Amino acid sequence: MKIEIVKGTREDRLTATRDDGSVAQCTFPKKGPVPHDAVHFFVERTFGFRRGFWGMVAGGVSPDDVGAIASAAGHASASKAHVPGEEIVELLQAERLVECFEAEIWGGPAELGTLQGVADAGFAQSFGPSVSLDQARVDAVRSGLSDFSAAWKALETGQSMRLDWREAE
Repeated sequence: MKIEIVKGTREDRLTATRDDGSVAQCTFPKKGPVPHDAVHFFVERTFGFRRGFWGMVAGGVSPDDVGAIASAAGHASASKAHVPGEEIVELLQAERLVECFEAEIWGGPAELGTLQGVADAGFAQSFGPSVSLDQARVDAVRSGLSDFSAAWKALETGQSMRLDWREAE
């Protein structure tokens, strides 16, 4: 699946062209220096998630519908915390890891043990299984995000970055 993320002023826009030729588009508000869905890309690719945000989009789900699917299947929130449905476990695991790496974008890298502890707290809050972190995968996510971030910051409004999603083997 080919992904294009266009830099906007208040929100960014993504277009995903699936391997079957179908297209999904959405806009999303800026949440930080790197688009949230780009962080998902590097986390999900590196950790081999097939049913994270990008795997769901590649499988035909509209990006705008992912949140509704998560909510219906038990996405943990203050008002609705319970064990999630199996169909969204990887989505929630990816989200918790994305939060960890977004925190690093703002505050700098953490030691592996600290990063694992923060991730485990997020997994527990989502009532889902933990994902074991290892230095090689953490370094791979950080490297991808560093390269993407540098290129993203250099873009003018209206310019875009392209990513190529391939399902984990």
